Amino acid sequence: MVAKYPPMGWNSWDCYGAAVNEKQVRDNADYMAKYMKEYGWEYVVVDIQWYQPTAGSHEYEPFSKLCIDEYGRLVPAPNRFPSSEGGKGFAPLAEYVHSLGLKFGIHIMRGMPRMAAHKDLPILNSSYTCKQVANPSSICCWNPDMYGLRCETLEEGSRAYYESIFKLYAQWGVDFVKVDDIAREYPQCKREIEIISEALRGCGREMVLSLSPGPAPLDRAEHLKTYANMWRITDDFWDSWKLLYAMFERAEKWCTHSGPGHWPDADMLPVGALRQCTNPEDWTRFTQEEQITMMSLWVMMRAPLIAGGDLPKNDEFTLKLLTNSEVLEIEKVTHCGHQLYRTQEEIAWIAPRRDGEGVYVALFNISEKTRTLGFSKEAYDLEAYTQAKELWTGKTSKLKDKLSARVAKHGAALFHLTK
Repeated sequence: MVAKYPPMGWNSWDCYGAAVNEKQVRDNADYMAKYMKEYGWEYVVVDIQWYQPTAGSHEYEPFSKLCIDEYGRLVPAPNRFPSSEGGKGFAPLAEYVHSLGLKFGIHIMRGMPRMAAHKDLPILNSSYTCKQVANPSSICCWNPDMYGLRCETLEEGSRAYYESIFKLYAQWGVDFVKVDDIAREYPQCKREIEIISEALRGCGREMVLSLSPGPAPLDRAEHLKTYANMWRITDDFWDSWKLLYAMFERAEKWCTHSGPGHWPDADMLPVGALRQCTNPEDWTRFTQEEQITMMSLWVMMRAPLIAGGDLPKNDEFTLKLLTNSEVLEIEKVTHCGHQLYRTQEEIAWIAPRRDGEGVYVALFNISEKTRTLGFSKEAYDLEAYTQAKELWTGKTSKLKDKLSARVAKHGAALFHLTK
């Protein structure tokens, strides 16, 4: 099964925007292989505009010249990805990532490049041309690189184009594809999602299908679970307490849809060195307590874990945050994690282990001051549990009538309760 557990990896967007280059990807892959692979981290994903030669930041250059092949398919810009020279595409970079025991992924926008339609290039193994299947009235509002496809009116031609790009990605050795400008575009992109999913699944290589950006509509959950492995439940998530606070409501609504092969995606973890294309000294604006809250919520709802910072610059705290094996295990051994209660000052989540070896409880302090959080065991039928291990500190204590913890503002305590 593809994505039996929530995917774990790194994505280049938070630290390099559209400007990431081959050396930076290799450096992050090297770091992941050396320090994080043993903890389950495996995907190395090149985000948007790897086909744009002059990309230099998180901003897009409207109507810039893109690198495409003779069938209107995007290919890496050789000045940024030198190993792609000579028509090799991402195959050499993917081979390098695979040699480290990791997996390789790319970002794409839905549809086809405007350039391909304007040049009326042929579509591989099809009598249709790019101009015929492109839909000039379907354009992303924040990045004009692409035209959507006529999936409703010219399904055969649209399907042929998507099959052609996924055939190329399979030849390159791609393991993960993040498709953008689509997850929140219901109902107009419903059929396009289905065609993309079918083209990916028919390409002859297993790949994770991730849909962005959010928020995806909750009433389309079953459709998303059928056709994708991940879908964003939020717009871009950055290092802001306001955004993290808002994620609790999204997590509470979406958590029941987490399961093998399909995972609501709370977006990347903006930790460590961010926005490096703007300022090499930039660092996450989250406090350490807020980062612990974020990681605790993500694992309790079993969201994909995609680190966004420049990994080689990780400090000791960031590396420990991302490699706490007992915390990361929650994503693989629990089921039906959900919110237990919420007040104005605190939130509690619970997630039982599938093997019956206890339950996990997370206490979140959403107030603006340090507080003692907790509840009586009897209130939630937890009397049988007598031991509590706090997973961020490693401290074990006897559990009497009440589970409680002193937690700093915006912080969290994460417990494994056992008998």
